[in-house]
Amino acid sequence: MSHRQALEDLARRWLNEGWRAGDTAVIDELHAPDFVDHDPGGRTADNAGFKAGIVRLYAAFPDFAARLEDLAVDEPAGLVTVRWTATGTHRGAYLGAEPSGRVVTFKGIEVLRVVDGCIVERWGEWDGIELLDQLGRIRD
Repeated sequence: MSHRQALEDLARRWLNEGWRAGDTAVIDELHAPDFVDHDPGGRTADNAGFKAGIVRLYAAFPDFAARLEDLAVDEPAGLVTVRWTATGTHRGAYLGAEPSGRVVTFKGIEVLRVVDGCIVERWGEWDGIELLDQLGRIRD
């Protein structure tokens, strides 16, 4: 398997098992012990904080389903960029919004830096304003 293919496979597994299935155990397998999350959203920027974010997400959106839209690899730099969309039904409190029962859509981009087959850093951006609007937290 080429290095490029290994990077793609790692990113797909990270999204499919960690984000699409809500399996926090896969984080211990795919992230380096000294992983740094550069966009932790108020969590600690380590593996424990990252896993806590997944747990909170699935508590609020138990049917959260992410879909890979695009994947780009910068092989020499060990970087993988993933653009994703997801849907979920708002069943628990999230971002200050009480459960609404609404089905919402998420959109985001993740940049993962991989060293020796492990994710060592993550930068993530998602449209929180659009999500808050869907949750009824933003009024005209």
